[in-house]
Amino acid sequence: MAGLRMAVFASGQGTNFQALADAAKQARLDGASLELLVCDKPEAPVVERARKSGIDTMLFRPKEYSSREAYEMEILAELARRGIELIVLAGYMRILTPVLVEPYYGRMINVHPALLPSFPGINGIKQALDYGVKVTGVTVHFVDGGLDSGPIIAQRTVEVLDGDTEATLAPRIHAAEKELLPWVVQRIAAGKVTINGRHVTVTAG
Repeated sequence: MAGLRMAVFASGQGTNFQALADAAKQARLDGASLELLVCDKPEAPVVERARKSGIDTMLFRPKEYSSREAYEMEILAELARRGIELIVLAGYMRILTPVLVEPYYGRMINVHPALLPSFPGINGIKQALDYGVKVTGVTVHFVDGGLDSGPIIAQRTVEVLDGDTEATLAPRIHAAEKELLPWVVQRIAAGKVTINGRHVTVTAG
């Protein structure tokens, strides 16, 4: 799947977007190209990151649409126009509907700041700390329309240290995200990722 055309959906700072943009520029994604940023918050810092990286943006405000399906239809048309083959959700804070999930099933991934199936949804880092786990981490998974419930592609562990707070743990979680997400995209672009029900195989080589 060399030459895979990718869109990143993001709503915030865009550090994972930047990690993918840098990896693509440095030819570390097996030919995958980052073609588009889709963002539901036009004032978000990720938009400036895209501008500086020379990557096109599709910006929208959900409140200006009658429904989620309405703006997702518009997004879907833009993705089709650009020939987008892979969607990466990287801090995109919107629940998706079948309008996007169904046509892109198996071609849409998400990065989550916890070891799924533990601590899905928002505030994964805080959830893990509040629960008192000794190890947490990062998960990249396929999106299936549920809440962080799709088949798991890869995970990376991060030790929780005595006295850790969100402020001290979050940077280590984000560092792991920025390593794992480009690696998964590279594997997908190389045709090394296959799904069989809930089981995902990532082959070497």
